[in-house]
Amino acid sequence: MTASTSPGRRIRIGIDTGGTFTDVVALDEDSGELVTTKTPSTPSNPADGFLTGVRKVLDLMGASGDDISAVSHGTTVATNKLLEGKVEALGFVTTEGYEFILEIARQAVPDGYGNSYFWVKPPRIVPADYVKTVGGRMDFEGNEVRPFDEERAVAVARWFKERGITTIAVCFLHSYADDSHELAMREVLRREHPEAIVSISSEVLREYREYERSMTTLVDAAVKPNVSRYVANIHHRLDEFVGSSEKLPFYIMKSNGGVLSADEVVHQPITTVLSGPAAGALGAGLIAGRAGFDKVLTCDGGGTSTDVSVVLAGEPTLTTEGTVGAYPSKIPMIDVVTVGAGGGSIAWISPEGSLKVGPQSAGADPGPLCYAKGGTEPTITDAHVTLGRIPPHLLGGEIPLDVEAARGGITELAARLGLDFERCATGILEISAWNQANALRQVSVKRGLDVRDFMLATFGGSGSLLACRLVDILGLAGVVVPQNPGNVSAFGLLTVDVKNDYVQTSVARHHALDHAAVQKTFDDLTAKAASALDAEGFPREAHRYTRTVDLRYFGQAYEVRVAAPEGDVDEAYAAGVASRFHDEHRALYGYDFRDDPTQQVEWVNLRVTGVGPITRPELRDLAPSDGAADVRERAHRSVRPVCFDAEVGYVDTDVWWRPELLAGDAIEGPAVIEEFGSTVPVHPGFVVRVDTLGNLVITKSADADTARTVTAQTNTTEA
Repeated sequence: MTASTSPGRRIRIGIDTGGTFTDVVALDEDSGELVTTKTPSTPSNPADGFLTGVRKVLDLMGASGDDISAVSHGTTVATNKLLEGKVEALGFVTTEGYEFILEIARQAVPDGYGNSYFWVKPPRIVPADYVKTVGGRMDFEGNEVRPFDEERAVAVARWFKERGITTIAVCFLHSYADDSHELAMREVLRREHPEAIVSISSEVLREYREYERSMTTLVDAAVKPNVSRYVANIHHRLDEFVGSSEKLPFYIMKSNGGVLSADEVVHQPITTVLSGPAAGALGAGLIAGRAGFDKVLTCDGGGTSTDVSVVLAGEPTLTTEGTVGAYPSKIPMIDVVTVGAGGGSIAWISPEGSLKVGPQSAGADPGPLCYAKGGTEPTITDAHVTLGRIPPHLLGGEIPLDVEAARGGITELAARLGLDFERCATGILEISAWNQANALRQVSVKRGLDVRDFMLATFGGSGSLLACRLVDILGLAGVVVPQNPGNVSAFGLLTVDVKNDYVQTSVARHHALDHAAVQKTFDDLTAKAASALDAEGFPREAHRYTRTVDLRYFGQAYEVRVAAPEGDVDEAYAAGVASRFHDEHRALYGYDFRDDPTQQVEWVNLRVTGVGPITRPELRDLAPSDGAADVRERAHRSVRPVCFDAEVGYVDTDVWWRPELLAGDAIEGPAVIEEFGSTVPVHPGFVVRVDTLGNLVITKSADADTARTVTAQTNTTEA
């Protein structure tokens, strides 16, 4: 990333804005010092919380705005707009005769509905009245079948202008093969309706399947005004704060696990729809990988929701079959499942009289009852604080909690349910744990992975609160809690490269593949990636490119993506890619047709990702412990009654201060381990050991020997 020319320090800052807190991590690029902090989010104007976080972390480092070299930001602006369904009036222009693309959609029923009888298609993102068609037609090879009808295009542009519809998406049939008609439509809109914000499908997703391409383009158009305003506001406020004549390098996290400059992201807003969750998965993946765990499920618990994903060999899994809310978005994104089970998720009673938790959230304002800011309904955080599992304050005492207000709300809920207080409070947490467990199953068990082989990396302010219960429910190998877990997403923002994805549909049977045409497509996509990295300030010698190809057996509806190495495309190269496809197909589905000549392989999409690498923060080893007696004297803080099980009631529980724990320390549950940004309740029957990187490695006590073995994989010094 381009650094500032300031003669002072070089401090890179990562900021993740969540529903309740804004998390900040700063890296001194010269000394390697990492400093973390948090500040309450400001939903009415997120820029206020953003700047407060910047000032706070600079004060902690004794630095000023002149010392900032770059800022990376994870935002939920696009995500929240889609999840809340608050999409303003959109216009849609498509090929004549295809005005019902969105109504026809796909026949597939989403997971969880069993069959189509129970599922009702969600409202379309564009009403039928706002869908207009224009004559002209390309075939799938990019040949013009009918010329572009400019007269009709002008009439459509004027129709939208007369009705004040200023956000418009354009998707013509087979525009992935030739986009000249879409470019012509955009020129007409610029001329006839200059204030319109326009997205065209050949720039958003140059890939076949017209429904998915249409929806992805519409989502891009829908979030473009909000993302543009938000990013411009933050960037302006940041430049004002720094006071430099040069624009400060400001990057936005993308869904694919990379970042992009704020100036460029306004042209690709759809790439930010999973901005926040992607950073957390990357940060946790890096930390867990350094700790020696190559199979990890991540659990990022915030104030509004919990995001889960799979990390294999340090890399989160990617998908192009993702959705945000009700809207499919066929862009490369880290495969994240989100469930409405955050600290602010509200406990309520269904019309049938049963206890429910989420997805409604009290958020940051008014927040849970214990925040004493006007909240009226009990939440997950209220249950934790009344059971003693978290302290009566947050952020090391900065935010006191009103325990009695929380107790009153849960007592009232318990009375309506006919339960005693402890059963109601633990019931709220049990439902939340099962909600999270079901999300973890979606990213693991449903994809053929055995969760018993996986560690659970928990982070976020509330991510570790139910860790022990998730081990019991899912039979996980254990839990790893990174240092400063509340700031892992912000830390992840400092670990990611600049990335740009490019795709071109080019359908061909393997036996008749035009190797020269494939090479030319790869070269064209690489040139686009190189140009984008040049614009970001990366020298050519630093550029990296990765190729992938989507393949399938002829007649299949969906493809399998496989890696395609560097090198000239010839017969041997293509055979190697096809062989990898057979391997991947068997791994995914349990069979392949490698030895069946009647089953032909088909190449579908060619992809190139351009990567501009950055220098990642180095994780430092923790000092070794002197022994069991020393840890109690050093890190033990108090004893308080905590309820882990309503049947057992409250048990006296040791409270430990995590910053004083050292490598090799071991703690038996029941225990509560506290630090500035989060709390880890350790249930009876579990043991915690601290590894050399300062991670808490939690396993069941019966597996204490396993815990010692696991921790020893990374510990260079044992107590």
